[in-house]
Amino acid sequence: MINKIGIIGGGNLGMAIAEGLIQSGFINPGHILITRRSIDQLNALERKGVMVSKNNEDALHYAGLIILAVKPFQVNEVLTRLRDSFKKEKHTLVSVVTGVSIQQLSALVPDQIPIVRAMPNTAIAIRESMTCLAGKDLGPEQFQEILEIFNQLGSAVKIDEKLMDAATVLGACGTAFAMRYIRANIQGGIEIGFDAATASLIAAQTVKGAAELLLKKQTHPEQEIDKVTTPKGCTIAGLNEMEHQGFSSSLIKGLVASYQKIGQD
Repeated sequence: MINKIGIIGGGNLGMAIAEGLIQSGFINPGHILITRRSIDQLNALERKGVMVSKNNEDALHYAGLIILAVKPFQVNEVLTRLRDSFKKEKHTLVSVVTGVSIQQLSALVPDQIPIVRAMPNTAIAIRESMTCLAGKDLGPEQFQEILEIFNQLGSAVKIDEKLMDAATVLGACGTAFAMRYIRANIQGGIEIGFDAATASLIAAQTVKGAAELLLKKQTHPEQEIDKVTTPKGCTIAGLNEMEHQGFSSSLIKGLVASYQKIGQD
């Protein structure tokens, strides 16, 4: 049972995780300790009861579950300094650091330390993230507890680590792709008569509603499309024109290009 959490790295992501867990009621604020060199940036969390520290070792002394939320270039230095403070009978390491594999993390901590790699997206700031998780050296019950943490911050799913790059493209880059679609919708809305603010509201809420239909009804997109494409109607005319212009193929090519870019780096 997780009752204390240490967050190493009180940047935007680390703070968003702390805020989300507090807002969800999942954990008492006093059971979270978060670290950052400039702790004055953590004043808002401290006022809510979260413990703050400049010392990363304090997180390991305080909590059994450690969430690593530093920049990728900081991982080696941070974990090397903390290596002797990790205890396999006490600690589980959860990394939300982009691009750092479980194998790389394992080399920086003592043997048999349970490790989970998590890939959230920027919607974690409003507790609407899609987070993909992969783990090593932990049992199903322990993994389920960590899955539940990230379910407080949106939705979470277990995947094979070999799919983590693909998860980055679909779930993290995908946020930008969705935003670009919404932006285009807004531009089109302005062209057909709406002011920018109204077009933005209609476009964003429509996308939100479409996503909720799929999540709550567990249907396939084509089933929902069929409901609004009447014979000789305006919806099918628009869809067909978009496909003639390469809508679906350009999106798929974009996803593949992003995935290939990760593989090159």
